[in-house]
Amino acid sequence: MSKTGLKQHWDSVYENKTPDQVSWTQEKLETSLKLIQDAGLPKTAKIIDIGGGDSKLVDYLLDEGYKNITVLDISAKSLDKARKRLGNKASKVTWIVSDISTFKPDTVYDLWYDRAAFHFLTLKEEIERYQTIVQNFVSDSLIIGTFSKNGPTKCSGLEISQYDEQELSKTFKNHFKKEDCFTTDHITPFNKVQNFQFCRFRKLK
Repeated sequence: MSKTGLKQHWDSVYENKTPDQVSWTQEKLETSLKLIQDAGLPKTAKIIDIGGGDSKLVDYLLDEGYKNITVLDISAKSLDKARKRLGNKASKVTWIVSDISTFKPDTVYDLWYDRAAFHFLTLKEEIERYQTIVQNFVSDSLIIGTFSKNGPTKCSGLEISQYDEQELSKTFKNHFKKEDCFTTDHITPFNKVQNFQFCRFRKLK
């Protein structure tokens, strides 16, 4: 699928489906919050949520007192939903519309959080581009969540790449050290089980 087609795909998903009609919706993001908290960074840390869409992670981070949050997504419509939900709080967040595989950051982030965006990269050159971005624009912590080897092979009709702990660690080993890895089940709004692989890495100094 072309980059334009991909953007149109996700805009259509967010325009035509409610949160209880998409598999990735989580009301309480306990795993995500714990991983971010376990990184041990101050509330002033620069945090970016990759593929954040209209996820409520940003709501919880604001409630926890984090002050420097960026949300990136390929779909402008998803970010519009999130801004509308947050109301006045939306002005406290930096919003970026971009395909992650062509993202050109203009700042270095202390913590890079990605739940279920990285696994959509199925081409070698896209994965290498992602590796280069995090190498150059992440100063401390990298958190990645993908479908595990026991998880789905597709999401929203698109092919994905499954990972286990060893493969995720190998993907980022040149610049990041594994600190925590585990699998966990996500129950979708329509009661399907999706098994995720999460890993938290620390930048090699």
